[in-house]
Amino acid sequence: MFKDFKAFISKGNALGMAVGIVIGAAFTSIVNSLVNDIIMPPLGLLIGNVDFTNLFISLNGTHYDTLKAAQSAGAPTINYGMFINNIISFLIIAFSVFLIIKLVSKYMPLEPKQPATKECPYCLSAVPEKATKCPHCTSELIEQESRTSSL
Repeated sequence: MFKDFKAFISKGNALGMAVGIVIGAAFTSIVNSLVNDIIMPPLGLLIGNVDFTNLFISLNGTHYDTLKAAQSAGAPTINYGMFINNIISFLIIAFSVFLIIKLVSKYMPLEPKQPATKECPYCLSAVPEKATKCPHCTSELIEQESRTSSL
């Protein structure tokens, strides 16, 4: 079991996954700050000085001025303002990941480019485009091509 674990850890996949998780956690805190500190204040100002973090419904029927006051009193609440913040955070993260994937796939194709091939007229095997002899049946391909093109 230790050998298998050592082989798993030594592979690039485990290390890459660990790095991705750490960077993802750091990225999440940046996005949360972007949403809470930069996007939500102007958005709240546009809709009438509303602080989304203080949008909640008290389930015990008592009115509280802030979410913190309701939570301090032990009141059960539905925090729909926090839910709105989380939706905006999710959309920003999803859009950022989309842009990163688009950028990476533009410069680093995910699938290796397959070499161009042609079909050997004798054995019907796939042969590299520039091959002059079939590696499967050893037929001369240039002679065959010139014969078929002259017909």
